[in-house]
Amino acid sequence: MINDLWYKNAIIYCLSVATYMDANGDGVGDFKGLLRRLDFLQGMGITAVWLMPFQTSPCRDDGYDIADYYNVDPRYGTLGDFVEFTHACNERGIRVLIDLVVNHTSNEHPWFREACSDPKSRYRDWYVWSAKKPDNANSGMVFPGVQKSTWTWEKNARSYYFHRFYDFQPDLNTAHPEVQQEILKIMGFWLQLGVDGFRMDAVPFVIAKKGANLTRSVEQYDMLRSFSEFLSWRKSGAIILGEANIVPKNDMEYFGEFGERLQMMFNFDVNQHLFYAMASGEAGSLIKALENTKSRPATAQWGQFLRNHDELDLGRLTDAQRNFVFAEFGPEKSMQLYGRGIRRRLAPMLRGDRRRLELAYSLTMTLPGTPVLRYGDEIGMGDDLRLPERNSTRTPMQWSMEPNAGFTTHAKPVVPLISDGPFGFEQINVAAQRRDPNSFLNWMERMIRMRKEIPEIGWGDFSFVSLPVSGVLAMEYTWRNNSVVCVHNLVSEPREIRFRLKSKNAFEGKQLTNLLSDNHCLPDGKGRYCIVLEPYGYRWFRVGGLEYLLRRSEV
Repeated sequence: MINDLWYKNAIIYCLSVATYMDANGDGVGDFKGLLRRLDFLQGMGITAVWLMPFQTSPCRDDGYDIADYYNVDPRYGTLGDFVEFTHACNERGIRVLIDLVVNHTSNEHPWFREACSDPKSRYRDWYVWSAKKPDNANSGMVFPGVQKSTWTWEKNARSYYFHRFYDFQPDLNTAHPEVQQEILKIMGFWLQLGVDGFRMDAVPFVIAKKGANLTRSVEQYDMLRSFSEFLSWRKSGAIILGEANIVPKNDMEYFGEFGERLQMMFNFDVNQHLFYAMASGEAGSLIKALENTKSRPATAQWGQFLRNHDELDLGRLTDAQRNFVFAEFGPEKSMQLYGRGIRRRLAPMLRGDRRRLELAYSLTMTLPGTPVLRYGDEIGMGDDLRLPERNSTRTPMQWSMEPNAGFTTHAKPVVPLISDGPFGFEQINVAAQRRDPNSFLNWMERMIRMRKEIPEIGWGDFSFVSLPVSGVLAMEYTWRNNSVVCVHNLVSEPREIRFRLKSKNAFEGKQLTNLLSDNHCLPDGKGRYCIVLEPYGYRWFRVGGLEYLLRRSEV
């Protein structure tokens, strides 16, 4: 069973095929281009690739409006190209996750078109209808300020249809047995082509009952169990990574008491409080978020992340906390979105400060769970606030100083590249950083390699080390008689800290072996350790002598 839990100590890398690498020169990234960059990903230490939607789509919402679940959009290649890609990943030991977008379809999907044209069609009940516009139609929008309603009139169907997202994305009636069977069929299709799992989009909306007469949210958690059981029958080790921005008290409902529902979820609560901690220099709210999300089944795992392809959602913070993060990382209105988030990449949010970038990713890699990285963040890519909504952070990968950053030979890329300025491809690109041993890319490769050698973080239990100073987060992980301590200074001033380990009986008197440098630490006669942290400094220690560096735990 342990061998199937590969995701417990993985490094997941999210990318968009459309904006990663163009092989045929039409301005749009494709699977042949992505195939050329697999050696880069393997060299960086990536163990799983998560692909954003690539199925046939009008692309009015970056591919999240799917018009055919069983094909590759011609812009990105063919099903054959996709199979070649998954085969090449398998040869390199890289797992493949793909987006599973089944809360809604495109309004150009044949199912919806037939449902509109024929009231007796079997697809009519696959969507959610109302003869009159519901009273709550102007509430519950995912994109407030952009969406005007969640119900839209369809003239051919002579009825209103429900859409939690944009009006061109009608919601599927996921409670319908035939729809659920179709979802399983979709998963089975892609598993057969080499996929190892799915990042399920908008999980709370997928499992919620839908209809004009509902007055409160009712989740159908057993739906997740049926999805998980299907995966286990079809392919050993296949997983669902759920996008579920939920309150911590509901975490176990999504994981299941024994991990029989979702294998992984993104930890949105920790993500939001992590940004507040970096903005305020206070670790208290982050510690509370980590404690609130500590409970999970032994087989389940959190996905820890900094930024993703959407806005940085701060909706779970208090108004005061959110305004503090806005002031520090997105002070201008053009940087904010939907009244709750920031539409910037990490590097410009941190003003390109290398110390803070390292601190942020060191934190992410040492929080309980599995790190999920976003393409371009390994080189510190920027954003383009001239692009609308979330597109500001979805610019093409910057490979070199060649025209269009080496992404394409076409004069007009699918999305404009960032050019000029401190984050332009002339300054920030893979080729230049590969040649620089002190670059952020090479730092990231070293950190990924070390993180993969610390299974205690992915598998073990954690506790907080009591400290007499604020602004420093210290955590100890224990697993299989091994212990690791990770310390982070959240403030711009140096900090001296003295502490004892929680597991002092098992590791009393042991050296703290620095995993990132030769700066090790021995306890004093009273069993206390003393560490001086530079501004935004961090340390990864293994508790024990240097011989521990040569011991590899079997997972």
